[in-house]
Amino acid sequence: MLGSILINCWIALISFTAYFIYAIQNPLALPIPTILTALGVALIAFVVAFPLRHFLGYIFYTPEEIVFSEQAVEDVHTTSQEKQPFIQQNATSTVEFADESTEDIAQVVRTMMHKEDKTVNS
Repeated sequence: MLGSILINCWIALISFTAYFIYAIQNPLALPIPTILTALGVALIAFVVAFPLRHFLGYIFYTPEEIVFSEQAVEDVHTTSQEKQPFIQQNATSTVEFADESTEDIAQVVRTMMHKEDKTVNS
C-alpha cells in the first residue's frame, strides 16, 4: 500500500506542476487562486490515480502459471523423467501379454475380478 500511495503522490505532484505552469502563463493570474486551484487539481489526480492504476493492473495482469521460470521448466523436466520408467514398464507388460492367448488373459481377469468381489463383500 505504501508504494501505491507514493506513486499517487508523484502523480499528484506532476499534475500540480503541470497545472501551475499552465495557469501562471496568464499575465492576469493571481497567486492564491492559482495555487489553490493547482492543489485541487493535484487532489483530484491523487484520488483518480487509485482506480486508474487498479484498472491498468487488471489489464496487464499475468497469471503465475503462464510465466515460465527456470524452476518451472526444471520441475516439468524432472516430472517427465520420473514418469519415463513407468511408461517403459507398461510397454513391456503389454508385450508380455501379446505372446499369451486371449483365453489365458480372460481367465486372469476373471480370477482378479472374483478376488475383488470377495474383498468388497467382506
